[in-house]
Amino acid sequence: MTSDLDLIVVGGGPAGVMAGLLFARAGCKVQILEKHADFFRDFRGDTVHPSTMEILDQLGMLERFLARPHDRVDRAELRIAGREWTIGDLSHLHTAAPFIAMMPQWDFLDFLRGEAAAFPTFDLQMSAPVTAFVESGGRVTGVRLGDGSERKAKLTIAADGRSSIARNLLPLADLGAPMDVFWFRVGKKERAQGALRGNVERGRLLVMIDRGDYWQCAFLIPKGAAEAYQARGIDAIREEVAAAAPPDLDLADLDEITDLHLLTVKLDRLTQWWRPGLLAIGDAAHAMSPIGGIGINLAIQDAVAAANALAVPLRRGDDIDPLLHKVQDRRMLPTQIIQAGQKAAQDRVIGRLLQGGEPIRQAPMLIRMLNRFPMLRRIPGRIIGLGFRRERVRSPLDSVRGE
Repeated sequence: MTSDLDLIVVGGGPAGVMAGLLFARAGCKVQILEKHADFFRDFRGDTVHPSTMEILDQLGMLERFLARPHDRVDRAELRIAGREWTIGDLSHLHTAAPFIAMMPQWDFLDFLRGEAAAFPTFDLQMSAPVTAFVESGGRVTGVRLGDGSERKAKLTIAADGRSSIARNLLPLADLGAPMDVFWFRVGKKERAQGALRGNVERGRLLVMIDRGDYWQCAFLIPKGAAEAYQARGIDAIREEVAAAAPPDLDLADLDEITDLHLLTVKLDRLTQWWRPGLLAIGDAAHAMSPIGGIGINLAIQDAVAAANALAVPLRRGDDIDPLLHKVQDRRMLPTQIIQAGQKAAQDRVIGRLLQGGEPIRQAPMLIRMLNRFPMLRRIPGRIIGLGFRRERVRSPLDSVRGE
């Protein structure tokens, strides 16, 4: 098990590929191990927020990224009590791209892989499932793959999502979630610059993301109720969706149970993201609710923070273990703030609405205030678009290895 790798990254999602790119850019020898043969997964997070595009801009990649096909969302709307309300506006953000870019995650990952390929110390291996960490002398020294082979590196980053094998080694706090989500898509009659639209009726919540020529829809259901819904059949589910949907939503495309893709919602975080030789980032460190669509973007910020703190010492061959806590120290507070907001929305709003009851006859005061005063809409727009404690790329470009 000999190797001259500086870094092994477990998982080729947004956090993993961005981390690999940044560490390789700084001159570290990096290998990413992704268990799947390709990036193609339907209904993964497709929202690239302004905070992520700021990072791409700092790296000189934003123009190339936006040259790829994508849709743009710069406002959030809510349909409640039979009326449309505008509750969020991103268009006034002072940033390079004041909108959410809607791009299939496989396209985003393919873009990052293409950019990272410019650095000779970057290596991404597909169909390479990691089954365990290898330990020696009380620290993680590498990984074991599904074929029994082992790889060794000075540092291992776990970026393998909410089912990360790092969660077998590190302490986890479960914050709970009262709902799961059925994802599906339905066609649109007209293509137009759209928005993120929420539709609320007592007992039913439907979120619609404008993807140009179709709506990407999320229908929220009580936690653990998926099998009961599926047993009722697609006609009954379509009726439930129609009860929450706006009148102009054509649900003809929703005609098979297989059209529904279940997302089991989790909200949790590791209380310690590291141990000697190992660091967890992204969903491996903190599984986010889909509320706000911010999971990808928080994961990207983790990757930037990790490279800022660790890339140069790792390249120099310094003892990296005493520095690992710096990533958690930097990223824990924004994680806690965002998860607290998501939990409040889940427990105080979504969970109660899913319980059913009397029809909603009036929008809450906050919704009415946001709709009435455009300046107020910038507040949720900023939270969704930029989050808290935005990172800036400070890891260097190694001029010798990067050319």
